[in-house]
Amino acid sequence: MSDSSTLREARLTLGKRLRSLRQEYGITARELAQRCGWHESKCSRIELGRSAPTPADIRAWTTTCEAEEQTDELLAMARGISGMYIEWRTMERAGLKRAQETVLPLWEQTQRFKAYAHCMVPGPLQTEAYTRAVLSAIKDRRDVPNDIDQAVQTRINKQKVLSTPGKQFAIVLEESVLHYRLGDDNLMVEQLSRLLEIVVLPTVSLGVIPRDADRYDMWPVEDFWLFDDRQVHVELVSAFLTLKQTREVTQYTNAFAALDHHAVYGARAIALIATALAAFAK
Repeated sequence: MSDSSTLREARLTLGKRLRSLRQEYGITARELAQRCGWHESKCSRIELGRSAPTPADIRAWTTTCEAEEQTDELLAMARGISGMYIEWRTMERAGLKRAQETVLPLWEQTQRFKAYAHCMVPGPLQTEAYTRAVLSAIKDRRDVPNDIDQAVQTRINKQKVLSTPGKQFAIVLEESVLHYRLGDDNLMVEQLSRLLEIVVLPTVSLGVIPRDADRYDMWPVEDFWLFDDRQVHVELVSAFLTLKQTREVTQYTNAFAALDHHAVYGARAIALIATALAAFAK
């Protein structure tokens, strides 16, 4: 599902809830619009998911339909939708350090992490040099303020969660992640050596999907993180996507299980990492 279709579907779900209130109250969309002082097409646009209702719109809707007891729930639903899809230019307007900091409370609260990556090493597993290469490329590509030093330090500091008692990380990488070059040979050797250290940590389960795995049932998808199987973060080309609806979260937990099924662990994963490291160390 694309980012835009996910957002439309979420708005449509909210629109259906509001339409149900109107129908239960027994008035038409035109009558509701008239009572709220809106253009007659506004109700239809909201109910069809074409427009997002404001908090004032939701309060007027529930008050008119004598369903004030549902106001808070619908407002929370609307807030979740508005925060679901954030363009990078909005998220990174104040710099990459601030963008890194926005997720820290969630990382502190989460106990069980699941992550999948098909193109680059996930943040908590990165060396400082690898992180600097990644964030510098983002700065140049998206033309954001230059606070690379602070942003790198913020991401490195976040790595302490890997050794925090009670937290568990299940991470699956495509083998291609081990071979994508994000810098010179020394950078890549350091990063792959770091993975060999991490693979034996008691808090981390690190799997690698071999390039020759039969992917008939589950092919590579976009990079994503799962937090206690309740929330998903997806990094898209254009935006940062947050999913909290049960149905969508379940799709990602199922996808992770299918990807994990193709991964190898322990000695076999170490062998794949070591092979990639040797190629860069020549």
